[in-house]
Amino acid sequence: MSEQKIHNGRFTTTSDEEIVLFLLGIRVNKLRALRSWLPVVRALDPMLRELAADPGSGLLYSRTQRYGLREVTLLQYWRGADALMEFSHAAMHRRAWRDFYKVASRGTDVGLWHETYVVPAGHYESIYGSVPLSGLGVVHGLTPIGRRTETARARLGAVGEPRTVPAAEPESP
Repeated sequence: MSEQKIHNGRFTTTSDEEIVLFLLGIRVNKLRALRSWLPVVRALDPMLRELAADPGSGLLYSRTQRYGLREVTLLQYWRGADALMEFSHAAMHRRAWRDFYKVASRGTDVGLWHETYVVPAGHYESIYGSVPLSGLGVVHGLTPIGRRTETARARLGAVGEPRTVPAAEPESP
């Protein structure tokens, strides 16, 4: 594995676009049930390669994280919910989904979860300090942090409309 370039300093990202964060997890509940979970795990790479090969797919960034022998989590940034939904109905994904449910209906050898977050422009912020490109830094590039973007609150207000939190109602005596 080649070493990635470290970006020395403090950086943020800027964009006036909505972003969709999609998390997908696979959990192997029975390690010895190889026939149940191996096809599920193997289906990931072809789908990720297909998406990476198509810049029009809407997938902006994807990262796979393994947690021990049992868990794999994919973190993905998408251009919008429509792009994610279009992929979820594409032939390759539907085939993998169908195959997973054939296995899943037989027991609890392998589990799957996902979460989708649609984040409006101006409602996310980022900071990167002396690290390789990752996440939104890959998607939007890095911008050096200056006086106007020093704090998380300022970065949230630096893109789109400032985020406001309503004041709490005083409690009755």
